[in-house]
Amino acid sequence: MPCWRSRARDYVSRPEVRILLDENLDWRLCRELPGHEVESVPLIGWAGLKNGALLAQAEKRFDVLLTMDSNMVRQQNVARFRLAVIVLQARSNRLADTRPLRPKVLAALSSVQPGTLAVVP
Repeated sequence: MPCWRSRARDYVSRPEVRILLDENLDWRLCRELPGHEVESVPLIGWAGLKNGALLAQAEKRFDVLLTMDSNMVRQQNVARFRLAVIVLQARSNRLADTRPLRPKVLAALSSVQPGTLAVVP
């Protein structure tokens, strides 16, 4: 069961995006992404997977990987995966620092395509 899934009737104007939160993000960020199905790496038992293995697993079940790992961009060729990666740039990975990025993340979710990378400052 996803850590958060809002009721479809509340968000009928846009399709649900399947989002995976990387282990470097607070799982409670799930609650900040209404209208989407959101899971967290640790909660589904994928904690400790290296970036390449994580992307390979994630592309099978998710549309977007949300992370704060800026090294992933340099280490992985995101274009070869069938999911988008959104990298958050916040002061820290604490919920208090990532929550304010919510409007920008929701905007990015409406435009990212598989195999692309978006940075949310």
